[in-house]
Parts: sequence; C-alpha cells; structure tokens
Amino acid sequence: MSGPRPMNRDVVIAVRGLRNQFGVQVVHNNLDLDIFGGEVLGIVGGSGTGKSVLLRSILGINKPAAGRIDIFGKARDAMTPAEERAVERRWGVLFQDGALFSSLTVAQNIQVALKEHLHLPQKLMDEISALKIALVGLPPDAGPKFPSELSGGMRKRAGLARALALDPEIVFLDEPTAGLDPIGASAFDELIKNLQATLGLTVFMVTHDLDSLYAICDRIAVLAEKKVLVTGTIADMMTQEHPWIREYFHGPRGRAAMGAKSDPARSQA
Repeated sequence: MSGPRPMNRDVVIAVRGLRNQFGVQVVHNNLDLDIFGGEVLGIVGGSGTGKSVLLRSILGINKPAAGRIDIFGKARDAMTPAEERAVERRWGVLFQDGALFSSLTVAQNIQVALKEHLHLPQKLMDEISALKIALVGLPPDAGPKFPSELSGGMRKRAGLARALALDPEIVFLDEPTAGLDPIGASAFDELIKNLQATLGLTVFMVTHDLDSLYAICDRIAVLAEKKVLVTGTIADMMTQEHPWIREYFHGPRGRAAMGAKSDPARSQA
C-alpha cells in the first residue's frame, strides 16, 4: 500500500465483553473490538483462537454466551426481525472457498440475495449479476457456469460477486486467499484493495496470510488468550513483545512478507 487511508473513525461495529463458549471450552472471554468505517481490518491469531467464531458471532450465526455487539449503533440482541434483515442488506459475506450453491450457476448465486431482499424483474437481476461478475474481474461467460466448472480462484471471485450483490457497506471475508497460489492470492488482495477504494467499503478480514496483512490492511487485531490482545498497524505489531506476536511477525514468513512489501518487483516474481 502507498500509505494508510484516512478513516472516518466512526465505529460501525462495537463488540464488548464477548464470551463464546462451547460446552466447557471457552473460546472468547471479555473480548472487546471496534471496527471503524472505511477501514480494512485483519483478524489474526493462532489455531483455536476463534477468528471465524468471532466473525460468525457478529453475523448472528453463532449466539454468544455473554456480551454485546452493536451494529450501526444498535444492539444486535435488541433488533427486531425487520431490523436484522435491514442490517443484513448492508453487509456481504465471503466464506472460505466461496460457499456457493453448487446447483446454481454463478449468476443465479448472485441473484439469491436479490430475490431474498428485493422484488426486481428478472431482466434487471440478470443485468445486476452481469455487473457484479465484471466488477470482480470474471469474464462474462462465467455467469452461466456452475461452481464446479470454475477454478478455485474464480470461485472466490464468484463468491465475492455474490457478497457485493446488494451494494453492501461492510464486507466480511473468511480466509479469502486460503488455497490460492501466491500469484492468485496477490491478485485477490489487489482486487480487494481496489474494490475497497472504489466502493468505500469497510472490510473485516479473517486471515493467516501475512502478505495480505502487509498489502491491504489498515489495522490488525490479534486474538490470543481468549480476547483481542492488541490492535494496531503493522508497525505497531513489530514492537509487541508477546511471544506469539513476535514469532508471527518476526519469523521467517513475516520477514519474507516484509521484504516483498519493500521490494514490489520481488513480490510479483
């Protein structure tokens, strides 16, 4: 990135005192996190720290044992069904591998959200799906194809097109570059960066990919010890003394990612 983007610092999602527990296993305890409008926030942490559980809690897929999640200034657990539907129209989600409906074409997958939330004629939905397909860099002939006919990278882009169907303000990404080769992962990072800048999106990204953190994230939140241990920029992470953070950002892969950022030609090699 050329430099950090200015953020409006409005908190669009606030998590306070979150506790997630499955039986006797406590995943999160007293977790706090703010997500600012217009930022790209990367969520990292070791295995079992509950990165995807946090994402699913915000989305309402997982019900926390305790705590409060405010979305656009409204407590999630105080929302009426109509308010929940209105909030869901304001975000899009890309799960791992796209999570597309295998029995539907790419165009039909994109139109699922349009049919659920809007009442539009088929011709207009076809035009919208074609627009979203082009927006994520897929060729026009991807629309009538089924997910099984696409490569892994194309499925990710198709899933992103579906996430963008309703012109959301927030996009949630769960390990968006997992399973992609370095070239494909770099191209997907560039796509996210360009879409964020063009559409003014807020991006919440669960990732383990250090290259993605360096390439597109304004801030990083580290999950450890059942909470958000620290938030900040890459520069902030480099000064932390916590053992896992030091190993993650100063280890061989961290040094490689830092070197690629400082030498763009090398990152494209």
